[in-house]
Amino acid sequence: MNKGFFTVMAAQALSSLADNALFIAAIALIQQLHGPDWMAPMMKWWFAASYVLLAAFVGAISDSYPKGRVMFVTNAIKVSGCALMFCYAFLGLSESSQVNLVCVAYALVGIGAAAYSPAKYGIVTEMLPPLQLVKGNSWIEGLTILSIILGTLVGGVLVSPGVSGWLLAHPWLSTVVKTPAEAAILVIALVYAAAAICTLMIPSTHIQYPKQQKNPILLFKSFWGYVRILWKDKLGQISLAVTTLFWGAGATLQLMVIEWGRSHLGYRLDQASILMGITAIGTIVGAVFAGRVALPRALTVLPLGVAMGFIVLLMPFVQSSWTINFLGVDLPWAAYILLILIGLTSGYFVVPMNALLQHRGHVLLSAGHSIAVQNFNEQLNILLMVAIYTILLWLNMSISIIIAIFGIVVAVMMLAIMRWNQINLKHNPKLLEEIGQEGHGKAL
Repeated sequence: MNKGFFTVMAAQALSSLADNALFIAAIALIQQLHGPDWMAPMMKWWFAASYVLLAAFVGAISDSYPKGRVMFVTNAIKVSGCALMFCYAFLGLSESSQVNLVCVAYALVGIGAAAYSPAKYGIVTEMLPPLQLVKGNSWIEGLTILSIILGTLVGGVLVSPGVSGWLLAHPWLSTVVKTPAEAAILVIALVYAAAAICTLMIPSTHIQYPKQQKNPILLFKSFWGYVRILWKDKLGQISLAVTTLFWGAGATLQLMVIEWGRSHLGYRLDQASILMGITAIGTIVGAVFAGRVALPRALTVLPLGVAMGFIVLLMPFVQSSWTINFLGVDLPWAAYILLILIGLTSGYFVVPMNALLQHRGHVLLSAGHSIAVQNFNEQLNILLMVAIYTILLWLNMSISIIIAIFGIVVAVMMLAIMRWNQINLKHNPKLLEEIGQEGHGKAL
């Protein structure tokens, strides 16, 4: 791996850490404003909507400019989203309107994230040859998951009574922010700024793509053409189906763990954020081991997706009293083990699928456009699954029942995808042998 790749990793780690910390801080802000419980998943919904609405355009943007520059601008947009969250205190809005403003600000961060993603993954594809993509993705996904762990924990720590009290006691900070959520968001904005500085140090890959279309209507038509190309490809359709299901399930699981920790285990928001970090620990371990999977064997990990769905079904049976005392602290060992297993299985099967999808997309399309198609499908599924979860919460359905529905749906969908893959391989037994023998894409 070259030096430029590690610079990309540093920028990605900081930006991803801030994304996840901001989610916790935004939930704390909504709670501060007495927003309803279903507003948190709705906020997540608007974040995903930014990806879907911009999917036709961000690929062209990513391939029109040096990707390091795109990553800088998009991090600046995220800083602007953080700044907008502070405006509720100065506009004289009603409490409900203040909550809506928080969602709008988080959607602006989503716009930055939507444009950032094709550049981030695209530059990795430009820097590494096909047979190193699984290893590169293992590094990127592992570090991303680590940043999710730290970001989730940092978000929880920043809004915790002890740390927020210390921040608000600071002479300078106290003149700018007045509540724990505001203090957390200010710190997170500084992390985004650090990520932007890292992007300025990313070297150019000197890869140029054909001149990109600028007409919105033609871009939209071209984008749908790219979507059809990936879904018609026998390898692309399976990897796209798996990653689409995974990210939709992952976003919903993140929300479910917070609610499960609150209602089932009696945790505060900062304590529930630790549970999300524990899940991410399992995911990073799975991602590291997945780096040993050769790209031609990527599809052999599909059964682990089924296993993840069944493991989720065990969550309602965990009791808050199942703890072990460690250094004077009662740790919920059963919950931790279960969440680590969920993360382990998901991390191990999604990394090879992600690498396979990026390889096929880069061969068939281009780095930016293929990632835009991937994001569109994944975020569209997030919209669907989070919307269903929000409706179930709005209907006051028990979190245990919601978890059971979730686990069964994931397991059944993965079984269907495995059957789909078997049919594809039956018609073309040498399909996987083609991987690694293809060119490095259409870039010149």
